[in-house]
Amino acid sequence: NIKRQKPGKEILRVENFSDSKHFRNINFNLHAGEIIGFAGLVGAGRSEIMRALCGVEKRLSGDVYVKGKKVEIKDPAGALKNGIGFLTEDRRADGLALALPIKTNINMNSYEMISKGGIISLKKETERAEKYSKDVRVKTPSVMQLSGNLSGGNQQKVVIAKLLCRNPDILIFDEPFNALDYKTYEDVKAIIRMLKAEGKTIFLTSHHFKDIEQLCDQVYSIEDCRLIPITE
Repeated sequence: NIKRQKPGKEILRVENFSDSKHFRNINFNLHAGEIIGFAGLVGAGRSEIMRALCGVEKRLSGDVYVKGKKVEIKDPAGALKNGIGFLTEDRRADGLALALPIKTNINMNSYEMISKGGIISLKKETERAEKYSKDVRVKTPSVMQLSGNLSGGNQQKVVIAKLLCRNPDILIFDEPFNALDYKTYEDVKAIIRMLKAEGKTIFLTSHHFKDIEQLCDQVYSIEDCRLIPITE
């Protein structure tokens, strides 16, 4: 288990989140360097809360505050602009462009950060891809490798690298350990611990309570559409 620590300043607050059938009156807050975990059975509403928070799915009511400022998030691009990165549960369908190389995938959400006058710096594109693929331990001979040719575990790491390349303050990992071999599973846990040590604020959902218990400072379960605290 990771050492529980005194949280830093509040980074995110969610108030009175509700949708039509999966969750209602959800309230929580997150602080710098803190990991919050949502446990529960598949279909309980964990992923739906995360997807609504990032604008992937609609909510009926609720407010989101980032660093004390109320924000309106309508889609994942808007979430990124507000410093929230979303690791989707289905990496192949939603997270990667499989026909494109690792380099393009990693930079995909942040080309404006390495462009001037509409011209992309190819040098920075390659440098950033190599740095972040190395940081998350993507096993590949080159960042020009097509993403579709990677193993599932390495594809997951590329999606994580794509988020980190944008440098969000808040990271949402929705079922990040799905269908991973043991080595990659341990690598992803190490990445999450590394991000926490860097002061990132992290959401983690999993139907395996052991993962949540080992990694998180706060743990909640979703029962009857409501958030139930398991730890304080």
